[in-house]
Amino acid sequence: MHNSSPARACGIDFGTSNSTVGWWRPASEPLIVLEDDQHTLPSVVFFNAEERRPVYGRLALSEYLEGYEGRLMRSLKSLLGSKLLKSETTVLGSAMPFKEILGLFLGTLKQRAEIEAERSFDEVVLGRPVFFVDDDPQADREAAQTLAAAANKIGFKDVSFQYEPIAAAFDYESRIEQEERVLIVDIGGGTSDFSLVRLSPERRAVDDRQSDILATSGVHIGGTDFDKQLSLQGVMPLFGYGSRMKSDAPMPTSTHLSLATWHTINAVYAPASLRALQSMRYDIVDPTGIDRLFSLIEQRAGHWLAMQVEQGKIELTEQDRYLIDFARIEAGLQVNLTRDGFEAAIDPLLERIRSTVSQLLASAGLKHEEIDTVFFTGGSSAIPALRDSVARLLPRARHVEGNRFGSIGSGLAIEALKRYG
Repeated sequence: MHNSSPARACGIDFGTSNSTVGWWRPASEPLIVLEDDQHTLPSVVFFNAEERRPVYGRLALSEYLEGYEGRLMRSLKSLLGSKLLKSETTVLGSAMPFKEILGLFLGTLKQRAEIEAERSFDEVVLGRPVFFVDDDPQADREAAQTLAAAANKIGFKDVSFQYEPIAAAFDYESRIEQEERVLIVDIGGGTSDFSLVRLSPERRAVDDRQSDILATSGVHIGGTDFDKQLSLQGVMPLFGYGSRMKSDAPMPTSTHLSLATWHTINAVYAPASLRALQSMRYDIVDPTGIDRLFSLIEQRAGHWLAMQVEQGKIELTEQDRYLIDFARIEAGLQVNLTRDGFEAAIDPLLERIRSTVSQLLASAGLKHEEIDTVFFTGGSSAIPALRDSVARLLPRARHVEGNRFGSIGSGLAIEALKRYG
């Protein structure tokens, strides 16, 4: 690892919420600046209809929020392994395959990295979750192939993969002084990945680290799922979620579910979806909520709402309550989100995460007390209830905080140096 010249290849962490590009250089920060002095580029594309061009990252979010006409797409990575990937969508008035949108974003990462590095990259190590798709090896393979094909198409001649939690492990390993058994907890926007790894200063130079990976596992739960539960439990009741019909059945929830999920928000504005809601209105006992829903849809405020909820989730990691003001929908309307309410809403998800970690230890044949360190990375790893639930499983391990948005990209830079020189 004692190279005196920069690595030939880069590593790309294409994330559900944020993406980074890592490039190993001697005595230098491995992450490349991608937007406004920031090492992260939010994984967002906004097709600006007025100027007929795609914009990316923070700029995409700000143009959308400033009220430009157009189409906002977030959580692009969630398309991998979903049925949507084989279909297309309407962008700037014409059909565009979802695969192409994925390629546009990856192409932007490559281009920005090359401009910043003042060189071109022909080889790349792409991060990937342990499972793109739970319990479906065929769909999982297809997701990886789709990502590799997109990378080839934008000009990478050689594409290889590394598991994201393993990449995060390499980032941590560059700082330790003795051998440790480490549980890597990577809670991203779309998936939660766990790896039990043996790390040590001596083993950094070893090329094949397969024997040091004691077990890996993952579950399709991430920050966007926490947003969704917070939205459904804390906000959507104001918009008719859980309303009673005159038949005493609950109001159908498909619109609320679509609004609470980033990559399906646009579906709510479709004429057919609106007609279905309108025909339902007369059968609802108290139409207050559904009328607010019409107002929200009329303003096309779905993404705005989702951003308020996401901000609420982030604020509730530090404080006990967070107020969202809905004055733009209805004068005086607001909701007070609480940490207790948030934790109750996500507890079934945390339960699945706990059982995934327990199964992981069992499959590695390790007792809880044999784990030295828990290394947290990924944007949603800051949620206190999540940390507490992992801590209770491993009471003896010490907790180490990675760079929540940068550990994977940094580790992929180390991996790219090893593989490609």
